[in-house]
Amino acid sequence: MNEGLKNRAGRLATEHGTLLALILLCVAFSIMTINFQKPAGKGAGSAIGETVAAEFEPGSRVVLIAAPGTEGADFIAAAESLLVDAEIVVVAKSTKSPVAARETLEEIAASNEGLDAIICDGPAGTDYTFLGDLSKKIPALANTPVVEPEVSYYPNFLKVGNLVNLLNRTTIYAIIAIGMTLVIITGGIDLSVGSLVALGGVTCAALIRDLGGAGDATFLSLTLCSIGAVLVCGLAGLFTGSMITIFNLPPFIITLGMMQAMKGLAFKLANGSTISAPPESFTQFASGKLIPGIPNTIILTAVLFMGAHIVMTRTVLGRYIYAAGGNPEAARLSGVPVKRVLLVVYSVCGLLAGLIGVIHCSQFASASGNLGDMYELHVIAAVVVGGTSLFGGEGKIVGTFIGALLLAVIGNGMNLIGLEDYDQMIVLGAVIVGAAILDSRRKKI
Repeated sequence: MNEGLKNRAGRLATEHGTLLALILLCVAFSIMTINFQKPAGKGAGSAIGETVAAEFEPGSRVVLIAAPGTEGADFIAAAESLLVDAEIVVVAKSTKSPVAARETLEEIAASNEGLDAIICDGPAGTDYTFLGDLSKKIPALANTPVVEPEVSYYPNFLKVGNLVNLLNRTTIYAIIAIGMTLVIITGGIDLSVGSLVALGGVTCAALIRDLGGAGDATFLSLTLCSIGAVLVCGLAGLFTGSMITIFNLPPFIITLGMMQAMKGLAFKLANGSTISAPPESFTQFASGKLIPGIPNTIILTAVLFMGAHIVMTRTVLGRYIYAAGGNPEAARLSGVPVKRVLLVVYSVCGLLAGLIGVIHCSQFASASGNLGDMYELHVIAAVVVGGTSLFGGEGKIVGTFIGALLLAVIGNGMNLIGLEDYDQMIVLGAVIVGAAILDSRRKKI
């Protein structure tokens, strides 16, 4: 009985260890990044607007002050909306520097028309020091109360902006990791994905510059150039698969050679420099938001992962991929077209790497041969950490997403707590080794 419980516990730890580790890391980084917060933005503006509307009489005269930036503008817009509804008069608004804000208050003080309150957001309340000493800085407003949102302690890790950035960062490796999962399940490996990212980005930028109209490119030409770049990388993946199946070459060796060749080709196409081609409208592909607040890359990642999950769990191709990795010879004798399966998975891996290259080209409005450096390390790590066996035949698309998210959380959390890049490299290496140990243990259970 005890042995059975031990085996079940071991199996649970190996099968769901990544998810458990992700949850524990999120909790740990949330605790470690709890910090004094300066309320700002729309939420803070709404809160302060409700407070002032309840405490001050209609007709009261107030000034709104916020630190420069989008959050400051959102704070003032939200607060003003509620104050106007409460018939409170907003005499002036300022989202400029401390000097400009002080000048605004001095002008109001000089007018002798009176002021009932100065309302400011957290950053202005902290950084605009004259607001804490009005009796000396602007004596005419010495008795005017300064109202600001209540301060609080909140984890920087759990801020909405950070979480969106975290998911956005996850997409960089997660999309390629879909293809890498298929490759590793078949018992292979693809070390060329980082170079294909560079090739995809450079090809996209070159096509737009030379054939797509450059700065005057239309939506159709941008689309065709992007598809062309992705297909070029797909053909490179198909070539890799062909070398493996026709000449029975080890995937490690052929993809190592492709990694060098494709990186060299990317630099050659770019003439060793950066290609700046896409018009501003092209940046909306990666940076735009079809759904408010959610970048397009996150939506694309979700769609691709759902599609890949369906393929691997509900289709004949998915069963063939598992069979080809579990026992290639038995699969072949059972009628599985193993060679065609390998061609498909390496082609898909190339296509997805090319897609990331196009996304990078869109994000930076340029591309160079330096794109994708060390991506293969992060992608393979995400797949292995997600539970896909390096021995082939085992793995789940959902696990890969969790693995990619785990690595992104580690990187994001370590940045927030101020760890150096080399410390992060040590942690990443330790995570990969730990995942390999778990993979070996899972084989023994």
